[in-house]
Amino acid sequence: MKKKLTYISLFSSAGVGCYGFKETGFDCIATNELIKRRIDVQKYNKKCKYDTGYICGDITKNETKQLLIDEINLWKAKENINEVDVVIATPPCQGMSVANHKKTDKEIIRNSLVVESIKIINEIKPRFFVFENVPLFLKTICTDIDGIDKPISEAICSNLGRTYNFIGDVINFKNYGSNSSRRRTLVIGVRKDINCNPKSLFPAVSRVKTLRETIGHLMPLNEPYQFDPNDVYHFFRAYPNKMRGWISATPEGCSAFDNKKAEERPHQIVDGKIVENVRKNSDKYTRTRWDEVGPCIHTRNDQLASQKTIHPSDDRVFSIRELMILMTIPDNFLWSQYSTKELNVLSNEEKRAYLKKEEIKIRQSIGEAVPTIIFKQIANNIKKWNSNQN
Repeated sequence: MKKKLTYISLFSSAGVGCYGFKETGFDCIATNELIKRRIDVQKYNKKCKYDTGYICGDITKNETKQLLIDEINLWKAKENINEVDVVIATPPCQGMSVANHKKTDKEIIRNSLVVESIKIINEIKPRFFVFENVPLFLKTICTDIDGIDKPISEAICSNLGRTYNFIGDVINFKNYGSNSSRRRTLVIGVRKDINCNPKSLFPAVSRVKTLRETIGHLMPLNEPYQFDPNDVYHFFRAYPNKMRGWISATPEGCSAFDNKKAEERPHQIVDGKIVENVRKNSDKYTRTRWDEVGPCIHTRNDQLASQKTIHPSDDRVFSIRELMILMTIPDNFLWSQYSTKELNVLSNEEKRAYLKKEEIKIRQSIGEAVPTIIFKQIANNIKKWNSNQN
C-alpha cells in the first residue's frame, strides 16, 4: 500500500514552483537542475529527504538519468512506495518565448528538452504529470523521439497518448491565485488506469488582486540601500544617480520615454549634449499602477530599463520581498543557509554585502519560477482526489 504522495521535479531551477507540492505534504523523491547554485537553494529548503535526491546535472546524459532511476529504486526499497505519483517538468523556454527574437536551429534542439521529459515519464509511468511553459509551448516545434520535427503537442500525444489522458490550456495565472500577470501553458496528464479527469486538477479561478492589495502594506523606500528594519529582502536596490530624475518624473502607468522634458527621458550625454536612448520596447522604464494587477515578473527584474519593473510610487524596482509576494512565494522560503530573522539583525553594511553576493541569483530564480500557489493548488487537487479513493 502507498503510504505517502511523492513527486519528481525536472528542470526545477530553485524549486520555487514545486515548493507548493512540499507545502501540501508531498515527498520529493528527486529534483533535477543543471545549475548548482539553484540546487543549493532547494537544499536550504530541505526539499528532499535524502541528499542523493538533489541531482545536479544534464538530464540528457545517461548518467544523470540513471541517478534519477536509482533514487526511485531507493524510495521503493526504503519508503515502501511502488510507484511515483507526479512528475513535474518545466523545461527551458528560451527558444519558445516571443521575447527571444534570435531563434536558431540550436533552439529547436533546445526545445527538444521537453522530449527528454517525455522519455522519463514514459519510463517511470507516474500516476500524473505536469508540464508548465510559455503560451506557445504546445505549438512549438521539437525533434521528437522518432527524429521527426513536430509540434510539442503531437510529441506528447504520440508518446504518452496511449497511457495518459491529458489536457493542455493557456491560462493567465493572475486569474488562478497568483498576484502577477503571467500567461502560460499548463498541461496535466492522468494515467488511464486512474479514474480522474485531468481538468479537475487545474487550479481554481479566483479574483484578480491589485498591487495595492498585495504589496501596498509594505514600508515605502525612498533612498538607495534603504532597508526595512524588519525585512532584509525589502530594500531599495541602488542604480546610477542620473536615472533618478527620469524615474521621479514618470507618473503611474507611464514610461520615462514619454516624459515632457528631454533631460527627464532616458539619455546619454555625448560631447555635452543630450542624446536620447532608443526606445526598443514599450514597457521599458515603465512605472506600474497601484490599482492594476502586478506585471509579469521577468529574469531581469533588477533593471529599471526592463519590462514594467518600477514600483508604482517609489523611485526603484520592486524589492525581492515584493517580487516574492507577487509570485506567491511563502515568507519561510529560504534563499540561503540563513533565515530572514538571522539576516535582519545584521548591520546595513553586512546586509549589503550579503545581497551583493545573493541578490541577482534570487531575482533570476524568481523570474524563472512558477508561482508557488499554482503548483500548490494542483498538488491539493491531487491530494483530495487521492483521499477520496481511500
